[in-house]
Amino acid sequence: MSKKENIRHTKNIKKLISLMMCIVMVFSFAGCTKADRDKTKNEPSSDVTSEGKKDNKKEEKEITKQDIMIKAADYLKDMTVEEKVGQLFIVNLEQLDDSKGSFYEWKKFTKKMKQTIDKFHPGGVIMFSRNIAKREQIINLNTKLQTASKTPLFITVDEEGGDVSRIASNPKMNTTVFPTVEQIGREKDTAYVKDMGETIAKDIKSLGFNVDFAPVADVKTSKLNSEIGTRSFGDDPDKVADMVQAFVNGMQGQNISATLKHFPGQGSSKGDTHVESVNIDSSITGLRDVDFVPFKAGIEADADFTMVSHISVNKVTETSQPASMSKLIMETILREELGFQGIIITDAMDMASITDNYTAAEAAYGAISGGADIVLMPTDLESAYNEILSKVKDGKISEDRLDESVLRILTVKMYRGII
Repeated sequence: MSKKENIRHTKNIKKLISLMMCIVMVFSFAGCTKADRDKTKNEPSSDVTSEGKKDNKKEEKEITKQDIMIKAADYLKDMTVEEKVGQLFIVNLEQLDDSKGSFYEWKKFTKKMKQTIDKFHPGGVIMFSRNIAKREQIINLNTKLQTASKTPLFITVDEEGGDVSRIASNPKMNTTVFPTVEQIGREKDTAYVKDMGETIAKDIKSLGFNVDFAPVADVKTSKLNSEIGTRSFGDDPDKVADMVQAFVNGMQGQNISATLKHFPGQGSSKGDTHVESVNIDSSITGLRDVDFVPFKAGIEADADFTMVSHISVNKVTETSQPASMSKLIMETILREELGFQGIIITDAMDMASITDNYTAAEAAYGAISGGADIVLMPTDLESAYNEILSKVKDGKISEDRLDESVLRILTVKMYRGII
């Protein structure tokens, strides 16, 4: 990059920071949570002073986030385009070392993993039950992965509680086992769910994880929904919203990133995106009245991530395009209407709903051009990475657009102490 180009690019980063700060401030002060509304309604006027102090603390927290964004921008300026593109991918270990096939049960760090990290600079990794054997083993693996990466990694896992618990399902891990999320939604209260979020966060933090792909924010309105199954807190959007908000508060209070999933909400689905393309028959009014309610609560709780599903919503988008590639879903609705300013991540790209219709390169480009910040589990990291890199170099993805996503990623990594 020439000196002139470097000056121009630095100015663009400064403009981007200013814009993102303004957006953060607008959404921080424009809305309040259901709990905040209830407090305002129920508490006596003599508590105005203490409420004022709470508001000041909230304002101080937002200023701190902005300070971190500035530091993240300084970090960003020293990154190559290749390093930035790598941050847009979270991969499974088989993509770091494919020497033994697509589903080898890697439990140890290998020389090939180090080589792949050096070449593609991925933003993070995801672990499955097949990678987790014992406490000492997974701590050692996570530590070596972090040590190998120039920019520290998101080390992620699906630890929802109940049926989807990659860690707690293994008795050797000695972590807390929770009942199904569906049962919790029927029988427990928000205090229990907040404690659940805190407990899972402490459990996974002790093993070297820093992101949990939970909670499920889907409102399960179809009894035929096999993909969500017992993973939803229930069919009442307001109750699910309260549970989701409590879980996020509990988890992120322990400095572990929470993830709202699966936007725009697939609780009404009668199919499974793991095995086929799925369309939900929802109108935008139906989504707003039911499906968006828990996501709004999670956004108000300041969740770091939102995971976007591969379902299509043709009554809204007028296409069969997956939500994970839709500008209307991710930019217009999730960013602009709901005010989410954190990291948008796709659901796993190895699902049949994607692989039956797109190559790894096409899926990655569709997701990033549609507004996603991170592509989860491309089936071919090299082709997906090269596709995004080539699109940046030929101008089809602007470097400013690339910087926008990487700045969000770096800000969360710094805010959570990963960097």
